[in-house]
Amino acid sequence: MASPLTPPPASSRAPLFILGGGLLIGLLAGLAVFVGGPALPNLLAAPTSGGPTATPAPAPVVGAPAPDFTLNDLEGNAVTLSDLQGQVVILNFWATWCGPCRLEMPLLQAAYVAHKEQGLVILAIDLDDPVADVQDYTDSLGLTFPVLLDPGVTIADLYRVRGWPTSYFVNRDGFIDNQRVGALSEGMLTEYLNQVGLGE
Repeated sequence: MASPLTPPPASSRAPLFILGGGLLIGLLAGLAVFVGGPALPNLLAAPTSGGPTATPAPAPVVGAPAPDFTLNDLEGNAVTLSDLQGQVVILNFWATWCGPCRLEMPLLQAAYVAHKEQGLVILAIDLDDPVADVQDYTDSLGLTFPVLLDPGVTIADLYRVRGWPTSYFVNRDGFIDNQRVGALSEGMLTEYLNQVGLGE
């Protein structure tokens, strides 16, 4: 007979219960990740103190809402993407030193002139070049659409830009309709504009 001070012998089934419970939690977590459900973040989230929370920006992918932003143009005027809802917007990420960017700019300018009355807006977002260089570039090419300054490449990072030029085509409802990494050809630009309802 066991002494009253001696703990009872551990059950031989205890390790199996622990192992089974761990496997069950692992399977549920894996299922939540695979299905994309909210179970995993809720399961692993630390308790909050009731402070303010930030909603992450949507990923800049085709079919998703275009992440909103505000940037200044060369005249210092603030331009906010969401204010342009109802129009077709091309977001063109470029840099003064980018050769392919310079090649496609005349195509964008021609498309802007041809379709601005139908609601086309082009926002040319520069990669943190000196303002004087951006102004010279804009003047030399005769660009008449807004050229925006992105100090610190904050918006380029928001849109996960990894190559220049990169263009996003945002439809009238504010969703990304197409994305192009690399210079646009005239045929590509015409096709993308047709898809957002700006055909000839």
